Amino acid sequence: MQALRHFLLALQFFTRIPVTGRLADWVGFSPAMLRASAAHFPGIGWIAGAFGAGAYAAVHAALAPSVFAPLAAAVLCCVATAWMTGGFHEDGLADVADGLGGSANRERALDIMKDSRLGAYGALALVLALLAKISLLAVLGSHSLAAAAAAVAVAHVVSRFWPLCLVRMLPHVGDTARSKSKPLADQISTRALVAAGLWCVAPLALYVLVQPPLALGLGLVGSALAALWLARWFAQRLQGFTGDCLGATQQISEIAFYLGAAVAVLRSAG
Repeated sequence: MQALRHFLLALQFFTRIPVTGRLADWVGFSPAMLRASAAHFPGIGWIAGAFGAGAYAAVHAALAPSVFAPLAAAVLCCVATAWMTGGFHEDGLADVADGLGGSANRERALDIMKDSRLGAYGALALVLALLAKISLLAVLGSHSLAAAAAAVAVAHVVSRFWPLCLVRMLPHVGDTARSKSKPLADQISTRALVAAGLWCVAPLALYVLVQPPLALGLGLVGSALAALWLARWFAQRLQGFTGDCLGATQQISEIAFYLGAAVAVLRSAG
């Protein structure tokens, strides 16, 4: 029951899905509980991935056999997932781009990242990330609906595991008193990291049943390499991570999974 409380708290914190009234009272809240809920971040990816894959499939089916069906489905898929999560991770990506793009000085970069206003680097990062997602999902959908829907479902799960590894690897360097990631400032426990990994097992197993194993392999490798590169970059520039860095890691590793899956699927088709 405690694990269910932690999952519902993660659902409340990272999505627009309402957890209110008596249910919210039953779940409760404390910084320790929110810290423990990190183990269920990939579980939130189950919901986001299912929601996005469902939107993709519905639009694709409605517009088929139009050649533009995969493109339209990719757009609506991105709209659906951004709406469901409230653009939480996209906001982190924009803040990181503004901070690290706006200043080479560590302290100045951290100050910029705290500013809620959107700058040129943040706007550019959001536009390019959205275009990357749409184009890669359209490529996958042009091969088959299953290729695109499966990639969406799995990428949202896996890309929520890598930020937890970032928490494990680096110290928190944000303004702890005001940071959205304050409960995550402490190192994540091995038990929580293992629990998060277990959330990934079923989606990965199902993925290989409907797609070539190479697609899963390249998707995972691309996603992991992107997360490792970001971890190294954050360590060099910031000497640690902030909550925005976690959101940026989720976004970039999600895109990297789509890229790896798209390369593999097209290679297999050829």
